[in-house]
Formats: sequence, C-alpha cells, structure tokens
Amino acid sequence: MKAIMRKSFNLGMIVIILVASSCKRECKVPVYKDSTAKVEDRVTDLLDRMTLEEKIAQLSEASCDNLKEDNNAKTRQFSFDKFENGVGAIDGFTLSVKEYADAVNNIQYYLINKTRLGIPAIFLSECLHGLVQNGATIYPQSISMASSWDPDLVWGIGCQIRKEAKATGVSQVLSPDLDLARELRWGRVEETYGEDPYLASRMGVAMIKGLQEGDKPDGTLLIANAKPFLTYCSPYGGLNLASSPGGWYDLYNTYLPPFKAAIQEAGVLSVMTAYNSYDGQALNANKEIYTDLLRNKLGFKGYVYSDWGAVNMLYYFHKVAESRAIAGKLAIEAGVDLEASSPECFQFLDSLVRNKIVSMKTIDQATSRILYVKIKSGLFEHPFADTSKIDESMHTPKSVALSKKMADEGIVLLKNENNLLPLNLAKLKSIAVIGPNADQVQFGDYTWSRNNKDGVTVLEGLKRLAGDKLAISYAKGCDLVSLNNSGIDEAVQLAKRSDVAIVVIGTASASLARDYSNATSGEGFDLTDLNPTGLQEDLVRKIYATGRPTIVVLIQGKPFSIPWMKDNIPAILEAWYPGEKGGESIAEILLGRINPSGKLPVSIPRSVGHLPCFYNHLPTDRGYYKKPGEYGKPGRDYVFSSPDPLWPFGFGLSYTTFLYESMQLSSDSLSFDDVLKVKVNVKNTGEREGKEVVQIYIRDEYCSVVRPVKELKAFKKVNISLGETKQIEFEINLKDCGYYNHHGEYLLEPGNFNIMVGSSSKDIYFDKMIYVQSIEK
Repeated sequence: MKAIMRKSFNLGMIVIILVASSCKRECKVPVYKDSTAKVEDRVTDLLDRMTLEEKIAQLSEASCDNLKEDNNAKTRQFSFDKFENGVGAIDGFTLSVKEYADAVNNIQYYLINKTRLGIPAIFLSECLHGLVQNGATIYPQSISMASSWDPDLVWGIGCQIRKEAKATGVSQVLSPDLDLARELRWGRVEETYGEDPYLASRMGVAMIKGLQEGDKPDGTLLIANAKPFLTYCSPYGGLNLASSPGGWYDLYNTYLPPFKAAIQEAGVLSVMTAYNSYDGQALNANKEIYTDLLRNKLGFKGYVYSDWGAVNMLYYFHKVAESRAIAGKLAIEAGVDLEASSPECFQFLDSLVRNKIVSMKTIDQATSRILYVKIKSGLFEHPFADTSKIDESMHTPKSVALSKKMADEGIVLLKNENNLLPLNLAKLKSIAVIGPNADQVQFGDYTWSRNNKDGVTVLEGLKRLAGDKLAISYAKGCDLVSLNNSGIDEAVQLAKRSDVAIVVIGTASASLARDYSNATSGEGFDLTDLNPTGLQEDLVRKIYATGRPTIVVLIQGKPFSIPWMKDNIPAILEAWYPGEKGGESIAEILLGRINPSGKLPVSIPRSVGHLPCFYNHLPTDRGYYKKPGEYGKPGRDYVFSSPDPLWPFGFGLSYTTFLYESMQLSSDSLSFDDVLKVKVNVKNTGEREGKEVVQIYIRDEYCSVVRPVKELKAFKKVNISLGETKQIEFEINLKDCGYYNHHGEYLLEPGNFNIMVGSSSKDIYFDKMIYVQSIEK
C-alpha cells in the first residue's frame, strides 16, 4: 500500500511540476519588459517581435491637437485609431500642465494596454527657459543664462525644469540649443548660450545633466535634445533657414564642440536635425553629418529627431528630393530616425521597403535607436504622469526663487559713468520710467505667456522696491515696431518733471501664445540691421536732451548696435529676457540692492556692417593697417570706423572694482599629456562685496593652419568680499588645446602657447608663454 501511495504521489508531483514548468514558459515576462535585463538585449528582443508596420510607427510623431475627436480645443477626448501599431512620439505644446498630464495618461494607457506590444510613446515639450505648458516657471532666456557665466546655476534650473516636466508626464524636452550666436541678425540668437564654443559647452553640459538626471536620481532620465545639429546658426543674410557658409574646418572647430561635450560628457539621449544646408548639402540628407560624424566619430547612441517639417523640406524647399517619398528615403538613410511633427515623408517607408528601395536593415536601425532611448530613459517602467504631484512640483517657491537668482546673475552693466548707478533713494524725489518695455513683460520665444500677470515689469519692480519713498511716473513714449511718435512728447515732459529718467527699450519675441503682432526677435523674426527698432533710439535721444540723468535698460533677445548711446548715455544695463521676476532684479540693481555681475556672452558690434563680430577671430580678420578712421579724419581698414566691437565678449561692470594682482603657472614647459595649473590672485578694491568672472584665454602662437587670436579655455565666477584678495585656481588639460584639420583629425602641434588672464576677451591683465611638447610615445 505504501509503495502504491508513493508511486501515486510521485506521479502527481511530476504532473504538477510539468504544469508549473509549462505555465512558467508561457507566462514568462518578455525580455523587453524585464527591467533587469540589459538595454541592448531588451531592444533586440522587442525589435524581433515587431512587424514592419509597428517599426515604422515608431519613426513618427503625432500631436495632441490633431487627435481631438471633434477638433475642439477644449475637449479632453482623443481618437486613438491612428495608434493601432503604436507611435514614436507625441507633442502637446499648447496644452496646460494638467491638460497635458491627462492626455499623457489617457494615451499611454491605450498604447500600453490596447496595442499588441504595449510600447509607450515619448511625450515632448519645449523648455529652452522653462516648460512651455501654461503654469510652469518662466526662467530667463538662454542668452541671459549664458550671461551669468554660472554653470552650476544653469544645472539647478535644469533640475527644476525636470521636476515640472516629469510631473506633467513629459518624457523628452526639446532643449538645449547649442548653436552659437555668430550671426546677430538671426532671430534665434536669444535661444543660444552666446558666440563661444567653450562657454556654450559648459552651459549646455550643465543644462543637459540637470534635465536628464536631476539632483535626486529616481531611475529615470528626462530625454534632453541637443539642437540643432549642426551649423544652423550662421545663415546667409541672417535669415532663418538660409544656407550657412563654411567647410569642415569651421564645422569641427567652431560648431561641433558644444555638441561633442553634450554627447561625450553629458550623455545626451537625443539630437535634433538642422533645417539648413551647409557647404552645399541639405543637412537632413547628409549621411556624413548624421552617421559618419555624429555616430561613428562622436559615439552618439541616442536617436535623431528631425526639426519640424525638416524632412519634407528636402522636397519642397531644398529641392534635393523629387518627391516626399524620396525625401523620406534620403533622410532615414542619412541617419534621421524620427520625422516630426508628422510622417509627411516617412509615411512612404512601408512602400519603399516592400519595393526594396529602402532596406529593412535601415528601418531596424532607426527603430532600434528610438527603442533604446525609450528603454534607457525608463519610459517602459514609468510611462504615466503622477497627477497628484503636479501642484507640489509646479511653479514652486524654490523654482521662482531660482528664476529670480538667474536674473540677478545674468544682467550686465555695460556703462556706469561717474557712478550714476546705483541710484540713491535718499537723494531723489521722482523717477520717470519710460519706454515700450518698461511696463510690459518680455519673456522670449518658446514660452507660454506674454501677459503682465505672469511676471514683473520694470515699472512694477521699481514701485515694489521704492514704495512710497519717491514718486514714480510712467510713459510708454513709443512702441517697438511702428514710427508713431505721438507719445514721445508726453515722455519728454515727464522726464523734465523728474529727477532721473529710466528708459526701457528692446525687442519682443513671438511665443506659443501665437501673438506675433510686434515680434522683432525669435524664430523667423530676423532683422536687416541691429539698430533699435521703430523710434526707440529717437525716444532715448529726446529724453537725454532734457538734461536729466538718463539710464537705458535693454530688454531684448539679441544685442542692438548703439554707438550713440555708448558715447552719450551715462548708464546702460543689458537685461536680455530676464524671466518672470526680471523686473524685480532690474529694480534691485538700479537701486543698489544687488551688485551686477553678468558678463556678455556675445560681442556687441558697432553696426551691422561690422559683422561678424565674434572675439575669437583669425589674426587676419580685424584689419591689416590698424589705422581706423572717422568722419573728418578718414583712416584705413574701415575708412570711417574701428573694426572693434562696442563691447567685447566677456565684458561686464560691477559696482565695485577688482585688481588682478598676479598670475602663477605650474610650469612653462609641459607636454600635451600634462595639466596646466593656473593661480590668479584678484583683490576687491572697491566699496562693496561683488562677483567677478575670471577668464583664461589661450593662443597657439604658430600653427600649420590659421588659428584664432585667442580662445576661452576656462572661467570661474567668484564672490570676493570688500578688501579681500582671493586666489582662484584653474586646471587646463593641454590636450584640449589642439584643433581639427579639414579631415576631422584632431592634432596636437608642439610649440608656444600664450596663456592670458583677464576680465573680458579684451581686458587682459597677464599673459605668459609656455612651451608644449609632443606626447612621448
């Protein structure tokens, strides 16, 4: 009996084991859904399971606006019939924070639970200086951030933007812009971190790390997007989308460094294509750029996102493709992985593959890159917005204070004759606040508002700070774009009745609120010259003619050429677009609560005829005769002008003064394997605490190619107390002092290098020569 029972038991166990084993095989989680598996293994597993239609669906984007069932902007219901095979990315720029979070959750639920493979979508938003969803924090525009010369502060802003984006359900942001401001007529200057590759690299790396990783790692990455790759920023005539001049030498040594740093230092997960053509080639069809350079040389592992409509432009704009289908073929074979904002050209990929015009390998390659980013970023594990965290994450006191701090740090004092600033309230009874930007917020392009209720104007900032201590009166004077002078006389009379006149002029940019009525900066709003638009300079001249002390505050997205103001106006502030608390920061600087510490990230030219104006020019490019002239006394090079800028790159004044006392180098003979250590002693010799940006430039004295007169290689912003001498230490890896030749080879040529220390690219206080030897093999 026992033997029979034992046999029966054994048979039962075998059956149970076999059933359990079968269930385990059938119920096993697919590798692509296993968060413990390697990213590459998950990608391979998922790709093997996908049909051609499902793969192609990953290569395109849809918009929440186009998914509305009844095309009613207020509805929250969406049509999902387009998503049977999934979708790569979805945007929703015009939705508020809560509306977008709801859309994310509704659409992700459908994709994950109702499609065959359950692949979530990447939800996109803009965030050059804050998330563009209504209700998010508005930070100073990118060019203002660059003026802070404070990468740590930029990183902090990236961290805060990440928190707002993640709470909204956004998984990718289309930021930062790593182009360079080399053509100042171009409307998108405001989106950049200035003219210099090194400064843009430091700011870009800081922003990407803040956006992607944040200050408290949570197992996910917000996908940053380095854009636009490459050379978009120097269009002929300053016109957006125009072709850019140059060759491989310029591309490698000028335009590439910020993107190289973004990829190799910050690990950016996405790169956006550029609209333009460069050296005769439309970039969205350029395999040398998006495959050979970006992937093979730089090691980029993320996915390439087309700028909106850029692939279709190969057909109707650049005329290098005879149809939209061929445009899609050229783009995907060049290395463009996802077509935005809709598959105008990639919709033909199915037919192109089935007819053997595009290979399946090409489709697999593009699809795998998008899947890699989705898995790498943690999107499969965390696809939804946590709507319960929106209120606690959005527009917090910390984020608003950070926006204010960046405005404090980024405003540049250009001139302060006879220490007119800061104004002494005890000696004043009245202030006239005048100008088209005096009582109007200007946040810059790619923001959700142009409404005064969402920020602080200069007029409001002064009233808050001064209170009832003096009379503050306002007159607009003129507007930004018209030649209507009917308000100028009122402004003049107001100035005459006041002790001081503050004239606030500048530009306005378009916004996602779609108000283009007076835009003179931003995407697609380029200028033929750099003079103040409309009657703004005429207004300033007439206020100055009253004899009242006159201060000009510039709130703008690009620099103006203002030689008359430099010669005549005693105090000038460059505020750029200073964010939602900008009016407070400007007021506090004008009244001495804050000591300005910003430095210019661009050189400001005397006129449009002086372009290009960047500081790191070749030794041949600022004239040969060195005898600049003027009217009544003609000269050479320019007969009636100096080639020099009005204000140089890196320039900015303070309410205190700094003395550069000494510079020490670790050695005057090194190899490219070495690190040069530089110590600089700077003393605060003024009457108050202040911040100084100590800048180090290097010049390769003799080289087999023509090299710039100087190149920024290091900087630090330091706070120095009254009477204090502070030693600032730098380390410069001498391998960073080479250059690329025309073939993309990085060369380190031995020879003399001049090490220069100063407070701007022009104001150099010490320079010492070192000799750098070849690396010993």
